[in-house]
Amino acid sequence: MNAMTASNLRSAYGGESQAHMRYRIWAQKAEKDGFPTVARLFMATSDAEEVHATLHFKALKDEVGAFDVTSGGEFGYGSTSENLQGAINGELFEVEQMYPAYIAVAEMQNEKTALSAYRYAIEAEKVHAELFTKAKEAVDQGKDLEADVILLCPVCGFITITGEEDTCPLCNAKKELFKEY
Repeated sequence: MNAMTASNLRSAYGGESQAHMRYRIWAQKAEKDGFPTVARLFMATSDAEEVHATLHFKALKDEVGAFDVTSGGEFGYGSTSENLQGAINGELFEVEQMYPAYIAVAEMQNEKTALSAYRYAIEAEKVHAELFTKAKEAVDQGKDLEADVILLCPVCGFITITGEEDTCPLCNAKKELFKEY
């Protein structure tokens, strides 16, 4: 694997791993603040970020050893509204800056496994940003997110709050594989 793609994968792995834990912490805060559906959304998205971290880690299967990993991470433990804004900011950074740059490098270096992992992640992150925005709008009105169901595709990290899909729109996984929150 080309060194730059490997470095980018390690960075993406680090960022997704941090998001995984950050969203678990923010889920607990949302629950305490009286927003149980927002808490479920944070937990589903936490697991989606674990899916992305796993894809990146597996793409690095031949990269063995210890590495310093530089990755961006949102910090702060505020109100649920503030935490949702932090989540939106992090997701949009990935969609607008990080993954487009990583995809461009992987395309230039013809790194197909990295490209697959990045493409699943960027498309799922777009959905995450939309769902967090919807949740923040509700919380800012003093309401919980309205969602009868929250489902996660364990293959690519796609999340739905409608459950209308028969297959994942990103990776075509069957709905029967989805995890419910």
